[in-house]
Amino acid sequence: MGWNEDLEQIALQEHELVLENLDTETAWDLGLRLRTLAKERGLGVVIDVRRFGQPLFYAALEGTTPDHVEWVRRKSNVVARFHCSSYAIGLKEKIKNETLFQSQGLPVADYATHGGSFPLTVTGAGVVGSVTVSGLPQRADHELVVEALCAVLGRDYAALKLAAE
Repeated sequence: MGWNEDLEQIALQEHELVLENLDTETAWDLGLRLRTLAKERGLGVVIDVRRFGQPLFYAALEGTTPDHVEWVRRKSNVVARFHCSSYAIGLKEKIKNETLFQSQGLPVADYATHGGSFPLTVTGAGVVGSVTVSGLPQRADHELVVEALCAVLGRDYAALKLAAE
């Protein structure tokens, strides 16, 4: 599958994966689901669930480094700025053969257009936060987040996941 097909599926994921609310329990459930998936699979990732400006869940699993903390911050900044997944923004920039610095003047030190941060949309409120994973290849980071959101929302992950590469 190509970048355009991924972008179409990500748009569907973002449209379909909407929460009723983003309170501390919802954030905990989502973060714990991600942590459980990662532990079961032996994945070294950092997990962050936040309302913008307020961390609600954070975990760093074995094998991560302080650098992953920075990746989480930079990816979630992209979602906060564009209300779109960091992977989608990165694909759009690749298609244009540009970077966020070139197209928006945004510093690479603060914004990372790599997969793994996904907008948390609440019915009636819009995008209010993000869930971010860092530690895997970017497409895998993105898909782990989508899988966990599907589980928390009772959605069929097979119907929403990205097609095999």
